[in-house]
Amino acid sequence: MTTHARFEDMPLPYRDLFAKVQSGVDGIDFFSTLPWFEHLAETALSHRHRLRLYCIESGVERLLLPMCHKVNRNRFFGTRRLTALANYYTPLFGPVGMPSDTQTAEMLTALLRAAANDKPQWDTIDLHPLDVDGKTFACLLAGFQAASMPIQRYFCFGNWYLDVNGRDYQAYFNGLSSKLRNTITRRSRRLVDAKRLRIEIVCDDKDIEKSITDYEEIYRSSWKENEVFPTFIPGLIRSCAKQGALRLGIAYVDDQPAAAQIWIVHHRVASIYKLAYNERFTKLSIGTILTSRLMQQVIDIDKVREVDYLTGDDAYKKDWMSHRRERWGIIAFNLRTLRGAMSAADHFGRRRIKQLYNGIIH
Repeated sequence: MTTHARFEDMPLPYRDLFAKVQSGVDGIDFFSTLPWFEHLAETALSHRHRLRLYCIESGVERLLLPMCHKVNRNRFFGTRRLTALANYYTPLFGPVGMPSDTQTAEMLTALLRAAANDKPQWDTIDLHPLDVDGKTFACLLAGFQAASMPIQRYFCFGNWYLDVNGRDYQAYFNGLSSKLRNTITRRSRRLVDAKRLRIEIVCDDKDIEKSITDYEEIYRSSWKENEVFPTFIPGLIRSCAKQGALRLGIAYVDDQPAAAQIWIVHHRVASIYKLAYNERFTKLSIGTILTSRLMQQVIDIDKVREVDYLTGDDAYKKDWMSHRRERWGIIAFNLRTLRGAMSAADHFGRRRIKQLYNGIIH
């Protein structure tokens, strides 16, 4: 196993692994691609964060776990936390690679053991947000157990998604509630008949800077707080446009930017990543109209098999989606370090930690 502090320092086979993921089989997630991780690391981490990329191979199979840590101001104090290369911009995290189920379990166990014994040692290891129903989640739990690190699972957020199930947009639309169908039809017709509505769906980098400017104008006029990392979203739009994954929908009312939504299409999955609308246009249901238009785009033109609302249990999401799943996290505690044992005691209670610690030393 090897570790690296930069993606460009990884051996070539691991960059090839990303290329395999990028162009691979259905089900490989956009948020496991190299452009995603590189952009996140470059624009959405504090200056005190450092990458820690764990690479392991078994025969011809390879697995990568992209992690990071925050440098403590005082090296002698503060918990040393190793965390997933993820933050609030991340809807799903997991190791990168496609070995068999058996090899995944064995390789993750070896990787987590090595991480637990890294020098200097980590006090805690935190992975999130994970697919709690996926096989990798169970492999991670077993890996931490093999590394003698007690764990605590925790809920991150609900995830609503649509199983398209081979339908075209009209069949999907007919299955929506009558209230939602009537809102879309009535509000759209009113704006179209008055020649007030124009919708653009940007899929490439032609005039992309104008589209970014319009998106940011809408975002500033919405109810949402300013981005903590202001270059992340514009950079993500450019990156997705370059990859052909962007579906940036912008609705104009009377030629004024009124609503915007960033959708990402990758391996027949459409991820609804970001949305906002100018509150002046709330009564026009402009966000609802734009969502319906983008749904038509990804179902009828892009032929996606799934539409994913990503993060959160907002009430409106179940009006559009068919299923709900959950994303969870795992935090593991290193009882071989003082701060790791103290953190575990805060979570589990001191009596339980004493039992676990005795089990390790004996």
